[in-house]
Amino acid sequence: MRLGFFLKEAIRSMRRSAAPSFAALATVLVTMLVLGVFIPIVQATNGAANSVAGRVMVDVYMKTGATAADDARVRGELLRVPHVKGVEFVPKQQAYQAQASQYPQAYALLGSNPLPDTFHVIPDKPSNVLLVHSALTPPGASGGVLDPSIQSVSNKQSDTKKILEVTNLVTITAAVLTVLLVLASMLLIANTIRLSLYARRREVEVMKLVGATDWFIRWPFVIEGMIVGSVGALLAICVLGATKIALLDPLASNWTLIAAPRTIGFVVLVIVLLGSGALVSAVGSGLSLRRFLKV
Repeated sequence: MRLGFFLKEAIRSMRRSAAPSFAALATVLVTMLVLGVFIPIVQATNGAANSVAGRVMVDVYMKTGATAADDARVRGELLRVPHVKGVEFVPKQQAYQAQASQYPQAYALLGSNPLPDTFHVIPDKPSNVLLVHSALTPPGASGGVLDPSIQSVSNKQSDTKKILEVTNLVTITAAVLTVLLVLASMLLIANTIRLSLYARRREVEVMKLVGATDWFIRWPFVIEGMIVGSVGALLAICVLGATKIALLDPLASNWTLIAAPRTIGFVVLVIVLLGSGALVSAVGSGLSLRRFLKV
């Protein structure tokens, strides 16, 4: 009974103050649109950065005369190195076929296979790739490598450092921008709601003077904020859904670049936007009303 009364009061207040309510609704709509576009962009950017960082590895090249027993021994030694997640073995025959298919004319002139057996050493974390490289090339080892059957270990420390620095910068920048956007969205919606409440401050003061409790006055405004936030979020979802169906889906079926990044599912995005719009608006209404309750 009390909830129905508060709901009726919220709807009545929205009708009496249509202009401020519409301003709050428009603010929520624009904010949720920006947030709905920004979340997939940030996820696609982080996904691309993580994909690049995930391809960072150390290549270990065996000597030309290495036997199958040498390969098995070296594999076991590599797996015992700290921070090594896995090892991929590429036989020299497989490497030769792959290179010959790309450069058939050049490899047709070769009388024998010049490529060695290769191990791709994958670190447990991209940031540990330099530690793995250092463990495979200890200073006191014979020939500077972990095992005598190893010819060399790829030395791309400068390139690896640049890749890790760029990917870390992208991740940190995306996180900072996300926090700033969320804070800006909350402040924008809260300020708009505050302006709406300011236009009705006399009504709040009269209710307070006749003995209404703070929560009795606050609940209709909180419910109104939830309604405005939910409606604004729903409108933003409709715009985003129409854009996705009319523009992105046809492009994604023809353009691999657009279809490649894996981002948040649309259903999850709908839930996030609805929850964010309703929650931020409700909290903004409740907090903004505090100053008007001091009569």
